[in-house]
Amino acid sequence: MRLLVTGGAGFIGSHVVEYYARKGAEITVFDNLCRAKLLKKDEKNALFNWNYIRANYPKVKLVKGDVADCIALKEAGKDCDTIIHTAAQTAVTTSVVEPEPDFWANALGTFNVLEVARKNNARVVYCSTNKVYGDNVNKVEIAEGKNRYSFKSSNGIQETFPIDLCEHTPYGCSKLTGDLYTQDYAHLYGLKTGGFRMSCIYGTRQFGVEDQGWVAWFTIATMLGKPITIYGDGKQVRDVLYVSDLVGLYDKFLSSKIRHGVWNTGGGNEKTMSLLELLDILEKLTGRRSKVSFSDWRPSDQKVYISDISKVQKELGWKPNVKPEEGVKKLVDWVNANKAVF
Repeated sequence: MRLLVTGGAGFIGSHVVEYYARKGAEITVFDNLCRAKLLKKDEKNALFNWNYIRANYPKVKLVKGDVADCIALKEAGKDCDTIIHTAAQTAVTTSVVEPEPDFWANALGTFNVLEVARKNNARVVYCSTNKVYGDNVNKVEIAEGKNRYSFKSSNGIQETFPIDLCEHTPYGCSKLTGDLYTQDYAHLYGLKTGGFRMSCIYGTRQFGVEDQGWVAWFTIATMLGKPITIYGDGKQVRDVLYVSDLVGLYDKFLSSKIRHGVWNTGGGNEKTMSLLELLDILEKLTGRRSKVSFSDWRPSDQKVYISDISKVQKELGWKPNVKPEEGVKKLVDWVNANKAVF
């Protein structure tokens, strides 16, 4: 395999690189290392995953570049046969404040990736998002419990759920643009493409901040004694998927005979957490609880999002294995071992 991983120095991308490096793939990482700038954070950890790859997998080629730069991307991706496209602007709040860089990274960047794939006849894994369904998710009837909301009758959001006639935020729009382009490049040009509409992905080497990566952010804040602001009431629920289960799913697709598919991707009904429940899990694991304050709901926040993963289970023979408390424990141990970089 000659693999191009866009965003390969990011959270998901670095795990993709590690997985395929161990399998002997020829890998090029293409990353602009600008996550700190996009989120307006002075992050000491900006190069952590880049340096981790360089130290542990010296055969991996590291290229600093932006997916919005089509010339640089074409050069990095020449002769590749597989692209796993994890590069993105990932924060909803950032997209609302500054929609332009969000568009360049997510919409234009994905178009450029697909053009590289078309010219190389390469397979593509596209990291889509549950935000493609926008505010329509909030039209599903929910019930309110002590520490969480839940769907009243739905087993989760299916791939046929409506994606239009609602608010999305610029992030949801840009990611949906990439999602649709990925589908069309499969239909028009015969590319093997997999679009994975991901719910909450979490795990080690995730430098969560208040704007993005809530499981990691709550864990980091708890371990370092930092205050936490919850936007809303904390009862909002997501199905959560540990990163190793996600990468295993990508490999299932790439190894399959399926030419094209779109799949809702998360922990499903059996692996869910509310924000308040995560605080309880962290207190149980660490004996600590951050000072918590509450603020207004964020634009288009979904009170409940749970993926119906029956389609991906049936078509790719996959299921998530890591339980939420087990995954959070792995994250706690990693943060504890790397406090110096936060």
